Amino acid sequence: MDTIFHKIISREIPADILYEDEHLIAFRDTGPQAPVHLLFVPKQTIASLDVAKPEHAELIGRLALAAAEYARKEGFAEDGYRVVMNCNAHGGQTVYQLHLHLLAGAHLGRFGTPR
Repeated sequence: MDTIFHKIISREIPADILYEDEHLIAFRDTGPQAPVHLLFVPKQTIASLDVAKPEHAELIGRLALAAAEYARKEGFAEDGYRVVMNCNAHGGQTVYQLHLHLLAGAHLGRFGTPR
């Protein structure tokens, strides 16, 4: 699989990378939906949450914990933030590499209703 996220991981295209370790990378979303909008992406290829397997549980947990750590480090955890994983077309997924959105920096209100 060769998505835009894979190209960011391999440094084929630039991104504003704010976190990286041996398992995942995080960078600013280029179409932000909140003042803070980062994407946390595993380096291992997993197309979507729907195809994740039990052996991916630790990696998926790492995404959530890295997002929470970033929120605390940047000082907006106490005010609150949202994490979202879109899955497949009707779930809003447009890049088929598992990823977690971290949104913060404003009152995000209640989670939306279907369009």
